[in-house]
Amino acid sequence: MNLPEFFSSDPGKTLITFLISMVPIFECRAAIPTGVAMGLPTWLVFITSAVGNFLPAPFIVLFIRKIFAWMRKISPKFERIVAKLESKADSKKAEKIRKYSALGLILFVGIPLPGTGAWTGALIAAMLDIRLRHAAPAIALGVLLACTLVSFLSIGAKAAIMLF
Repeated sequence: MNLPEFFSSDPGKTLITFLISMVPIFECRAAIPTGVAMGLPTWLVFITSAVGNFLPAPFIVLFIRKIFAWMRKISPKFERIVAKLESKADSKKAEKIRKYSALGLILFVGIPLPGTGAWTGALIAAMLDIRLRHAAPAIALGVLLACTLVSFLSIGAKAAIMLF
């Protein structure tokens, strides 16, 4: 089986869905509509997107400070990138997460809007020194919430398109 044939098969489509869900900004907001549009079963798209979306989060919570320190040592250009990411994590969004704790993190990750999601939630958790054992369950619940909302929207959109 060559590469184009693989990516047109169900395992290939599942892999595409999984990889899209791991990409910051896209996450499940793009992975689920893509998987549904490719004709994969909704349950498979949901599970694949949820796992892929959550997978980077624990690593971000555990290692992002060390990665930022390393980036600062390498180049002044990275300093600006790190400063921008840290300021994003220290924004009003972070204040709400600090105020509402786990519920704030769940809702921040779970409402599928631009600038929210597992990647940003994990970054904010790391910057607020939220321990992984507290951050991971909240991020996981947020990912499940986001995947549920996006799944319903995707199924509804596909049904509406099929009517016309």
